[in-house]
Amino acid sequence: MKRKIGCAERRREAFGREAAVARQALARGDLDEAFRRLERAHILGQPWAGPHSWTHWMMLRIGWRRRDAREVRGQLLRLIAGGPLSWIGWLPVGNTGGADVPPTKPMPLPDDLAELCR
Repeated sequence: MKRKIGCAERRREAFGREAAVARQALARGDLDEAFRRLERAHILGQPWAGPHSWTHWMMLRIGWRRRDAREVRGQLLRLIAGGPLSWIGWLPVGNTGGADVPPTKPMPLPDDLAELCR
């Protein structure tokens, strides 16, 4: 008998896939692809403090490699606040997590992630 997978579990699996692709892109030096995948992982991982914070840590690493002071500052602030905000459930839906986006701004969900994020 097959076990039915719940929405939260499907969302976590999708986060894991995006995180893995981001790691692979970072390993080969494709910072743009890695960051794009981290933005998707951020959207998926927001409800959980660990995955949410991990995406900001990885974005910080990319900002550092790019020598992007704005991204580094933005990610340091998000690392401080992201986990606790996940714990209390105060999260802007669809926010991609980069320093180019206000941290409290809700954003439209990508079509392929919308059902997982409801």
